[in-house]
Amino acid sequence: MVELTAGHKPNNPLAPVIGLSFFAIASGFLMSLIPLSLNAFGLDNELASWLASVFYLGLLIGAFFIERIVTKIGHRHAFMVFLSLLIVSVTAQLIFPKAHVWLLARFVAGIAVAGVFVVVESWLLMTDTAKARAKRLGLYMTSLYGGSAVGQLAIDPLGTSGALPYLFVIALLFVAMLAPLLIKSGQPQSHQSQKLQLTELKQLSRPAILGCLVSGLVLGPIYGLMPVYIAEQSAQAAFTGTLMATVILGGMLVQPLVSYLSTRMAKSLLMALFCLFGALGVVGIMQAVHFNVLIASYFILGAASFALYPIAITLACDALPIEKIVSATEIMLLSYSFGSVFGPLLAANLFDSANGIMVYLGGCLFTTCIYMLIKSLKSISTDNTSVAG
Repeated sequence: MVELTAGHKPNNPLAPVIGLSFFAIASGFLMSLIPLSLNAFGLDNELASWLASVFYLGLLIGAFFIERIVTKIGHRHAFMVFLSLLIVSVTAQLIFPKAHVWLLARFVAGIAVAGVFVVVESWLLMTDTAKARAKRLGLYMTSLYGGSAVGQLAIDPLGTSGALPYLFVIALLFVAMLAPLLIKSGQPQSHQSQKLQLTELKQLSRPAILGCLVSGLVLGPIYGLMPVYIAEQSAQAAFTGTLMATVILGGMLVQPLVSYLSTRMAKSLLMALFCLFGALGVVGIMQAVHFNVLIASYFILGAASFALYPIAITLACDALPIEKIVSATEIMLLSYSFGSVFGPLLAANLFDSANGIMVYLGGCLFTTCIYMLIKSLKSISTDNTSVAG
């Protein structure tokens, strides 16, 4: 176990943010590379959906036990272990281009990515003030989404066939490991981490849990089905890459605003407002006549959808002691993973129409808006009653 050296500031965010940035570039490129490279490796294109599903299954299962690993070996070592596991999974795909090997590799990758998320989120959130948590989580989400967007830019110069694109991913992941390897001080003290008890789980904020769940229910279809939806719209098909980049850009640029607002207003109300704007973005996409309106609508949908998770996770951690945050981030990731697994299935099967995914996204966001408004009004009413008493 690595102990903090006297005189060093505890919980320095430098190592996780640097490591996360390179991880996000590699991961963003890899998510697009895998389905596009199937034919080059002699694999069936129908394998793509199974590879996505088994990855999210690994993410879901990994969320059950990661907290114990982090508690036992510390954040810095855990970060390196999970990055190493992801490198092994990508290397296996490159060396053994067989369907069953790729399915197993993506399952292992899901577990590894879940580990990276829990380690980095809890590392950044284990600080004393809500303002610092919001600021750090905004930095985290900006690095994550910004890196994912940059990763897409590697597709054209590197292509999607042969070993070179996968070697590029592996190299980026090795670079990501250098940050926790070389910056040895600044991780949260390992003895702080404690598991949430069953009675404490019942006390976790329900809007926070629902916010993470809805984030998965919305982002799963956006990542997995939105490109297909855009490509099938005759007026939008030629701009599929541009419109998807606009969605991710909206998610990245909204993070500073999320950090600013989340310490200045009730988080359930803030989620309600973002859900409302997201629903309006869906309406704009379905009704847009001019391309500028379409671009703005996709940007708004991306901003609203990617804002939910950071608000929800800071809401979950606000009332918790610092030693419980690793366990809380694990539970929030579990909620998000459930949504990510079932979101694409629901979006693909609930509405049998050309705009089915949009109807689904609009319905999710609008109903969540109503729920969050009710919870925020109840909270205000309770606070007023307490003051009056």
